[in-house]
Amino acid sequence: QPALGCVYKLVEINNKPTIKVSNDLSKTTIPCAKQPYRLISAHGLMLLDLLVPTNHAAPEIGERILCRHPFDHQKKAYVTPAKVIPLHKLVYDGGATEAVQSRPSLDDIKNYVEKQLRLVRYDILRSLNPTPYKVSVSPQLFSFFVGLLESNEPIRELVA
Repeated sequence: QPALGCVYKLVEINNKPTIKVSNDLSKTTIPCAKQPYRLISAHGLMLLDLLVPTNHAAPEIGERILCRHPFDHQKKAYVTPAKVIPLHKLVYDGGATEAVQSRPSLDDIKNYVEKQLRLVRYDILRSLNPTPYKVSVSPQLFSFFVGLLESNEPIRELVA
C-alpha cells in the first residue's frame, strides 16, 4: 500500500493545451495553464475562486465579471470583487535547480491559512447543510474548454 497517492492531470504540453475526456464530465480536465484568483466581497468575505488562462488579464477590483461553472453551462453568476487575491506563486520554473523565490516559513504559512479561514462565509463552514464553495472559470476559459471538449469527444454512430 502506498503511503501517498496522487493523480497528475496534464493540461498543457509545450504551451499547447491538452484535455482528458471522460464519460464522467467532472473527471474531464480543464485545459491550458491557469491562474487562480480568490474574489472577495465588499464585506471582506470569499465569494469564489476564479480560474483564468495565464495569458489573460487578472480580474480587476470593481469590475463586473461573469463567472461560469466549468461543467454546467446553466450555472453562472456575475461578481464584482472588492478585492482580488492571486492564489498561485511560481516557486520553481521548469528544470531550474534554484527556487524562483524563497519559501515562506511555517509561521508565515500558518498565519496565511488562519487569515484565509477568517474570510470564509458562515454558510460554507456550518456543519449542517454547508454551501459548497464555488470554483468558477472565466468566460474565455469556458468557451475554450467547451470548444476543445466538443472537438475531442467521440461521436457515436447509430446503426439500425
